[in-house]
Amino acid sequence: AGFRSLAMKRLWLIFAQTVTISLAVYFVVSTLKPEWMAHPAPNGGIVQVLQSAGSGEAPKSAASYSDAARKVLPSVVHIFTTQTPRQPRHPLMDDPLFRHFFGERFGEKFDDDRQRASGLGSGVIVSSDGYVLTNYHVIEMADAIEVALNDGRKLKATVVGSDPETDLAVLRIAAPAGQETRFTPITLGRMDGVRVGDVVLAIGNPFGVGQSVTMGIVSALGRTQLGINTFEDFIQTDAAINPGNSGGALTDAAGNLIGINTAIYSRSGGSLGIGFAIPVSTARTVLEQIIQNGNVTRGWIGIEAQEITPEIAESFGL
Repeated sequence: AGFRSLAMKRLWLIFAQTVTISLAVYFVVSTLKPEWMAHPAPNGGIVQVLQSAGSGEAPKSAASYSDAARKVLPSVVHIFTTQTPRQPRHPLMDDPLFRHFFGERFGEKFDDDRQRASGLGSGVIVSSDGYVLTNYHVIEMADAIEVALNDGRKLKATVVGSDPETDLAVLRIAAPAGQETRFTPITLGRMDGVRVGDVVLAIGNPFGVGQSVTMGIVSALGRTQLGINTFEDFIQTDAAINPGNSGGALTDAAGNLIGINTAIYSRSGGSLGIGFAIPVSTARTVLEQIIQNGNVTRGWIGIEAQEITPEIAESFGL
């Protein structure tokens, strides 16, 4: 019995030492040479055996929004406007004698009473037949509007209608004869699924450098009393929005439109992480009314003061 007990004890010690040494070798190799712990996958690749410590899950790659950006980019356009402000005509240019002696010398200075000013912004294609949604302040007072598409085409645009109260406008573009007349519209999202903290992408043409994509989150919803529009219900975001982004798209992480980028809070003219976008719910309503009627009609409720004339007093039995 004593011999048998001694033998069992020796076997147990050998087993314990073997396990201890094996575990030590495993941890040393997994720390210094983790590639030795991999084995070929059926498709010829490498499958990592080790997992994240304590997580119980395989490591995940960093998130990418390239699919959403690729979906949206063909639907976002650059808008270039030209304004021709009138200047007072120099009174001496109406004098024939003055024009006879000085007209050619000062013609450029006095006779040309038109100076051209250019502006830029962004817009979003909302239908395959060429309707474009943008900000009203982008095309306000413009004499000519040109839209540059993602594929490099530049097309003339006409104003279908505008709504200064919400700072929205609808344009229409059409390709010349012989060119592709179908356009890639953006997918309109829904506001009822948008929450504070959701990832968003801002797409536009900041500072005229070209089409750009920035990423952030929804910082707040229902921002009002900012003094920007008559009707305010803004999405606030920290996605970088700069001059030239106005009228561009604010999308969710799947590439669905949830807002039209409109304004920023800035002391320097650049992004400080506080940007505002018009919700897609408002933009959709304005878009539909402008396409159908050319303008937006709203109902009002309230009271109006009026003097009581004898006729009015009689009609009310006063």
